[in-house]
Amino acid sequence: MAYVARDRPTDKAARYAELEDEILSVLDGEPDRTARMATVAAMLADAFDHYFWTGFYVVDPTREGELVVGPYQGTLGCLRIAFGRGVCGAAAAERRTQLVPDVHAFPGHIACDSRSASEIVVPVFDAAGALIAVFDVDATTPAAFDEVDQAALEQLLGKVFGT
Repeated sequence: MAYVARDRPTDKAARYAELEDEILSVLDGEPDRTARMATVAAMLADAFDHYFWTGFYVVDPTREGELVVGPYQGTLGCLRIAFGRGVCGAAAAERRTQLVPDVHAFPGHIACDSRSASEIVVPVFDAAGALIAVFDVDATTPAAFDEVDQAALEQLLGKVFGT
């Protein structure tokens, strides 16, 4: 499915709502978690120009307290991140969204790509409420994400992976 900028709503909340419908439609009937993650990462990366790196870090079932890179769009990502380390590790350890307007001011930030300036990381839970991953989006501009992004991404990921 291709996206054409002129067909996109200019209001960010409206764009997220439209995209949520499209993603849920594409994923209808697809049970595979990896396919679902790959689709979400690709469709979101394509939909927003400020999304520089978009992807999942998956909870590694063989290594307690560690995330391993999953499906993503962008430059090379970090391969493994310990819970509590950097923005992704903080989201995993605290089980809450991290909205970071300036990654360079975030204690312990992991610079997988030095061009990243701001970041949002949303924990992803399955239907039983278990943490299965974190969804990470980086931007090259400071303060690229806000509460609109947070609410929309939390809602989308809840619908895609929590039901």
